[in-house]
Amino acid sequence: MKKALVLALSLAFAGFAAQAQSTAVQPANAQTKAAGPQIQFEEMKYDFGSIKQGDIVEHTFKFKNVGTQPLVISNIGVSCGCTTPDWTKDPVMPGKSGIVTAKFNSTGKIGMQNKVLTVESNSAAGNAMVSLVGEVKDAATATTQAVPAKSDVSSDADGKQKTKSNDSKIKAKRKS
Repeated sequence: MKKALVLALSLAFAGFAAQAQSTAVQPANAQTKAAGPQIQFEEMKYDFGSIKQGDIVEHTFKFKNVGTQPLVISNIGVSCGCTTPDWTKDPVMPGKSGIVTAKFNSTGKIGMQNKVLTVESNSAAGNAMVSLVGEVKDAATATTQAVPAKSDVSSDADGKQKTKSNDSKIKAKRKS
């Protein structure tokens, strides 16, 4: 009886050991493609710094479909009517990239701002959110400090100043 019990336990242990050896172990940093479409943004939040009330900030969020099927963005919800979204309308194939552009109009806004865009898509992970954050100062007392390093500053025919850096723009009306 003892021999039968020892034999049964030995066989069970050998079976578990054999099964454990056949299971492949992936390193912790190994990346596997998600089943279905999967959206992955390069950045989730853009800080536009301090701007004057009435300035318009535009930023482009870049994303990649890291899944195995085409990704389709159906809609982008915004937290406020002051933010206007635009996005890649065509399906984004696996391994390819697309964009979500957000334009924030600070007219009527004062203080710290956090404008959230909810990206509705067929991603296996569900909706994704990106945001624009920064401070809007009173136009009468503030100076624009949102000119990033390595920027191009120019004025158009209407006297509006345009600043562009890394796919971001800030437009301000110049006072005469």
